[in-house]
Amino acid sequence: MINSRKVDKILIIGAGGQIGTDLCVELRKKYGQNNVIASDIRPVNTPVHQSGIFEILDVLDIVRLTQIVQKYEISQIFHLAAILSATGEKIPVKAWNINMTGLINVLDVAKNNGVNKIFWPSSIAVFGPSTPLDNTPQTTIMDPNTIYGISKLAGERWVEYYFQKDGLDIRSIRYPGLISYQAEPGGGTTDYAVEIYYHALKYGHYECYLSKDTALPMMYMPDAIKATIQLMEAPIESIDIRSSYNVGAISFTPEQIAQSIQKYIPNFKITYKSDFRQALADSWPNSVDDSKARADWDWSHDYDLDKMTKDMLDNIKVKIEAELV
Repeated sequence: MINSRKVDKILIIGAGGQIGTDLCVELRKKYGQNNVIASDIRPVNTPVHQSGIFEILDVLDIVRLTQIVQKYEISQIFHLAAILSATGEKIPVKAWNINMTGLINVLDVAKNNGVNKIFWPSSIAVFGPSTPLDNTPQTTIMDPNTIYGISKLAGERWVEYYFQKDGLDIRSIRYPGLISYQAEPGGGTTDYAVEIYYHALKYGHYECYLSKDTALPMMYMPDAIKATIQLMEAPIESIDIRSSYNVGAISFTPEQIAQSIQKYIPNFKITYKSDFRQALADSWPNSVDDSKARADWDWSHDYDLDKMTKDMLDNIKVKIEAELV
């Protein structure tokens, strides 16, 4: 168990999102339905809302956040609520406010209410045009040129500050692009890698907004959930990075994912028409060096591209067939 003194009460903020949906399901399996409180800014029609306690929460409302933490005697918070990269470029001031003020609210409420442990996700968006593109180091030049990346870089400094000044046990992963069949894409630059599977099954064709040779670090959601829980369960003495850990799995281009799909759907076609998201992707790494995560808390991934493709297609096919009933 994460805390042997008593059963942990876990709050997930942003539980209706892509990561939160899968994470909530897994944490409830592991720690019990009544010990994992899901929350989001609005009701969500997913297993998150149906399988346990759910609370409406706007992370900008610090009074409401405090009430929920005190009501359930929360000992861990997974703070996932954020405006993602592509959406953030359309509403930069709002994205900054939600991403930054929301984080500081969580840190202050945790500090003032005895929360033992916090998870906050960073992103490969913290890197920028001057960052080494291949095997990007854990510590390197970071000059993000998107509001999402800027807020994540600032967030990394805040979480390390609260650890150093207040002793808050905050842990973080720089997520690569995440791929899942459970929740629909939420406005990220790497969403093509989810959309492409749905389009392959429904239409046999996908027009990609990134060029065919745009390589990006990616991760299948089961690996992302595994990494998140593994990090949170690691002994505190194993955690050496207090900003955010590089964590990698697989890197591929749109052309490579299309070729993987064609192994299962031979007639699938892909075309390319780059939009504003191309510039965002071009500023991010092709791959990351996650040797610190692998050394500090024994991180390893399970899925390669073809294994992920088969699992995505199998599960999305079931979803599509269920919608037709």
